[in-house]
Amino acid sequence: MPILLSDIWPIPNPSGFKVHFARWNGSVQPLEVFVRDRAEWQGWQEYYPGRNDFNRPHIFSLIQFYHEPDVWLFGGIYNVVAFRGDCYEVALSEAGAGFIGRLKLRSSYRERTTRANFENHYATLEVQEILRELYSGRRFPGYDGIDLPFEELEALVKNARPDWMAALESMKGIYLISDTKTGKRYVGSAYGDQAIWSRWCSYVGSGHGGNVELRALVTDPTLTYCRANFRFALLEHRPMQTPNSVILQREAFWKGILLTRGEQGLNRN
Repeated sequence: MPILLSDIWPIPNPSGFKVHFARWNGSVQPLEVFVRDRAEWQGWQEYYPGRNDFNRPHIFSLIQFYHEPDVWLFGGIYNVVAFRGDCYEVALSEAGAGFIGRLKLRSSYRERTTRANFENHYATLEVQEILRELYSGRRFPGYDGIDLPFEELEALVKNARPDWMAALESMKGIYLISDTKTGKRYVGSAYGDQAIWSRWCSYVGSGHGGNVELRALVTDPTLTYCRANFRFALLEHRPMQTPNSVILQREAFWKGILLTRGEQGLNRN
């Protein structure tokens, strides 16, 4: 028997709420927004899409947990303070504060609108799990399982996710950056005193990590292009004792295999 939200959290007036099924808007994932910047996440509740959707006193916010189908992470209850004509003024409620970023619910919601009447969904929301700690990013999947959109890497770095940092700050390696808009790719390496974690932190800071071809793409200081189009994958990892010459040889090998030099890629040499 599934455990329903109503079993653990009785809400006597669901008709006073709109439920916000926040999901990918075509450029960013709300889950990564929630992890990297809580003020930016509140902005998702303040946004006015041209229709007065949040026309009730409260918003029950859910975030698409896109790593798992039909799973949503509770993002808080927001009180609608006022409608300003082009945006909402909202305030985070203390109700359910202990569940924020920890309560995962299951719903097969597929409708086009992301802002629905809560009473139509409250009775069917199932409890998937309650996390021991506030969600701060995916668990480290192992070196062979790293394939990250830029915005997920950004969230992991900004939260200094301990398992990722421990695994990557003690390894040299070869990595791949893919631009999903153009299909072009860049092969880079982390060697010397720079472990993979340190190198990737530099990309999160600037979007381009100092690379000439990537710098030409990243012209917006808000890193909008990176968040929408860049993906990071780890091709090889080696212990820090590995000679730099070996890392550079392997980097050249992958550049040749993946054809990342010249017009087909983003490597200049």
